Amino acid sequence: MLHRLGAHYSPARRRTAPADKPVAAAYDGHRISRSNRPPTMTSSPFFCPLFHEGLLAVRGPDASKFLQGQLTCNLNYVDEQHSSLGARCTAKGRMLSSFRIVREGDGYLLAMAAELLAPQLAELQKFAVFSKVKLGDESAGWVRFGLSQADDLLQELGLNLPAETNRTVQHAGNLALRLPDGRAELWTPAAQAEGIRARLAARLREAPLNDWLLAQVRAGIGQVFGASRELFIPQMINLQALDGVSFKKGCYTGQEIVARMQYLGKLKRRLYHLSLPGEQLPAIASGIFSPVHTSAVGEVVLAAQAKGGVELLAVLQQDAVSDDRLHLHSAEGPHLSLLELPYSLDPDREILR
Repeated sequence: MLHRLGAHYSPARRRTAPADKPVAAAYDGHRISRSNRPPTMTSSPFFCPLFHEGLLAVRGPDASKFLQGQLTCNLNYVDEQHSSLGARCTAKGRMLSSFRIVREGDGYLLAMAAELLAPQLAELQKFAVFSKVKLGDESAGWVRFGLSQADDLLQELGLNLPAETNRTVQHAGNLALRLPDGRAELWTPAAQAEGIRARLAARLREAPLNDWLLAQVRAGIGQVFGASRELFIPQMINLQALDGVSFKKGCYTGQEIVARMQYLGKLKRRLYHLSLPGEQLPAIASGIFSPVHTSAVGEVVLAAQAKGGVELLAVLQQDAVSDDRLHLHSAEGPHLSLLELPYSLDPDREILR
């Protein structure tokens, strides 16, 4: 079931949905204000295995120094009590991968789209030859669960997870981390996974992967997949608003471009939350069009089925957003309606990290 639900990430699966009438929106430059807020997810607690992602491990005495020169996030903020979002970029600032990174044992684990793990591992190996680090795929060594409203159960496992975003706790080999909207992730060694899953299933509804992805969409957390590799710079998916980009850490691959976009204000494309009628999911990187532009004005970042349709995140040109005539696949395709993101962009705060 999990793999079937995640199949829409294949670039070969291009889907369409029926058209709908446009709905007006007010645009204030960074945030969309609307009366038709997205429907609330089910209030019942749930858990969801996160098999759509893999874990890349970087271990050894030079792990922090090595990654500091490769990633957008600041490794000085990643310790046993704090995780971080982040990305790895090309020299032109385009994201090769995005991930959540945690400190574990003698190194770090990076959770990213499974299809990106092998190419990222191969590329990082080329840079690691002169560092005391060991890189590997540790996906088989861990099982990860997404949790909603399950803090009581975490406490029973000895994981008293604070409410603060990005906080992590570890106990008896298990690791829990907090997401921005209050959800949590539970990472457990594979040897303990059967027992942990049984405890989760005894108390919580097991949800399909779609429910977790819908929560990611509503939290405004974009992600790079195989089909969107090298399409976006970090600010295009608002990664800096989620503390996934450091502007004080110094040099890393792509840093000059990323910093220039932040300080000179030249970025014209941002992440937006939209809705689409129908049940068919658009493929990652599907084009979004406007009748007043001659080419695509954006691409789909992440999509999930919701009550009464589909919700998605997309990177869009800001002038096309203000026009509010957005269509999937072509200028005559299904109409996309703008919804709110749960955060605003604050460039002054973002550069402090």
